[in-house]
Amino acid sequence: QVQLVESGGGLVQPGGSLSLSCAASGSTFGRYAMNWYRQVPGKERELVASISRTGANTNYGDSVKGRFTISRDNVKNMVYLQMNSLKPEDTAVYYCNAWRTGPEDYWGRGTQVTVSS
Repeated sequence: QVQLVESGGGLVQPGGSLSLSCAASGSTFGRYAMNWYRQVPGKERELVASISRTGANTNYGDSVKGRFTISRDNVKNMVYLQMNSLKPEDTAVYYCNAWRTGPEDYWGRGTQVTVSS
């Protein structure tokens, strides 16, 4: 089992940057693909970015391509989301997700990101 704890959310002005972190428990972190999702009230959860188990492959949602970067550190059991050029429409609760075939699917509690002037 994997426990995930997000941090780094907050209030930022449009055009600003924010870095989210997700700390994972357990010794099998490297076996999981890691994802960042986001959700706003009344809407479905949206996949923001994904990274493969080794970090060799990444994918991004169309709305964040070129602005967000996902990375991971399998020694520290951490996954990160660097968010640049933030827009008000990026405002959401951001969730860290660990997934592997089984399926095994684990979620953090989320961290609020608010982009506003």
